[in-house]
Amino acid sequence: MIVNNFLAMRRIGEIRHERMTPELICDIHRLVTDGTLDTAETAGRIQLPGEQRVVVVDHLGEVLHEPPAAVELPRRLERLCEFANATTDGAYVPPVVRAIVIHFMLAYDHPFADGNGRTARALFYWSMLNQEYWLTEFVSISRLLKKAPSKYARSFLHSEHDEGDLTYFIIYQLEILQRAIKDLIAYLDRKSAETKRFQEALAGRASDFSHRQVAVLQRAIAHPPTHFTVQSHATSHKVAIQTARNDLRDLEGRGLLVRIAQGRGYAWTAPANLADLLSG
Repeated sequence: MIVNNFLAMRRIGEIRHERMTPELICDIHRLVTDGTLDTAETAGRIQLPGEQRVVVVDHLGEVLHEPPAAVELPRRLERLCEFANATTDGAYVPPVVRAIVIHFMLAYDHPFADGNGRTARALFYWSMLNQEYWLTEFVSISRLLKKAPSKYARSFLHSEHDEGDLTYFIIYQLEILQRAIKDLIAYLDRKSAETKRFQEALAGRASDFSHRQVAVLQRAIAHPPTHFTVQSHATSHKVAIQTARNDLRDLEGRGLLVRIAQGRGYAWTAPANLADLLSG
């Protein structure tokens, strides 16, 4: 799922300026569910009339939400896209509210056999990026929603049962977004401090290393005890296997990495005193 979400976000970045269509929604669903569904043929396909309609149940099996009939789904997806593209007539809708409502609409319609929540969150990101809220690409709402699934469910059900008033859902999602932005700021503060410490440790020696080796050393200090393999290093920097091997062996020869057995091969990790070695 982590790989799928990464690929979906990359795709959303590519289509951020395109108009949303039912076909794009199905493509996004296919990306976020690839290899995770019990029936692979349902990936990227809305449910059809005659199929048993998916419902939302609680941990006791009680039905919490029964979505619209499958025969309605094509038109409902068209209406979602019209709203997402701001082509419907009506009053001004604030951009963030529009993105949250799109999230709700997809989750309410539950057009797919599974993966509706993931697709709804992906559409939220698309809408935010489409409306030039570029920072959203770097915040994680999924992690916060998963921490309190019951609160998310209640925000959805309150809105559904209150004659379609989405106020409760919108407020909850805004709170989640605020928390996600605060988490991002705290993360950036930590990374800034780590970068400063690394730069101090590497002062006067940066020219001794390639930019790839600098990246390895920086990550080794920031995330001990990270293990590096020839394949992972080659993939990360899009270089040949031999180039990656030379990078890691060179750092090993300088005493800045330690080679360890890993499976049938080897990996490299940094000694605990790497920062001291660099500044020494």
